[in-house]
Amino acid sequence: MRTRITAGVMACLGLGTAWAAEGVELTTRVSGVVETVLVKPGQSVRKGAVLLRLEPTLLRARLDEAASEVVRAEVEETDAKRDLDRAQELYDRTVSSTSELDAARARHARAQAAVSTAKARRTIAQKNLDDAELKAPFDGQIGAIPGMPGTVVAADCQPKPLVVLKPASR
Repeated sequence: MRTRITAGVMACLGLGTAWAAEGVELTTRVSGVVETVLVKPGQSVRKGAVLLRLEPTLLRARLDEAASEVVRAEVEETDAKRDLDRAQELYDRTVSSTSELDAARARHARAQAAVSTAKARRTIAQKNLDDAELKAPFDGQIGAIPGMPGTVVAADCQPKPLVVLKPASR
């Protein structure tokens, strides 16, 4: 049986599709250090089984930082909305100018954009933390485990394989 391997790497290198009879070379999407390997060569695994985990401290810290940024941005957006409401009220009473109202609208729009950006960064940080666990993409048997605890993973265009997964025999 022929199985597609490292399609992302091959596409990154512009080499097209690669095929191998030995199995799929798996790696994580994020950089880090392998903390735990949860499988052994020859072991059968089900789709979705966690095969190994990267050390998560830095990824958790980035998620915490992104979550804090969301809170800060939401507070600033609330403050900008309050200023806009005041500016609108003063403008309606003809106490303030159009330029003051426009400035308040612009500040509020910038604050809303900052909230959206912060939420997107939080989503990315959560995804990166989730991707610190390498999971089996299909039922199979572990062929080899080149990545042992302490292995440094650099998620670049040519990541090294951490686990080789053979398709389950039918």
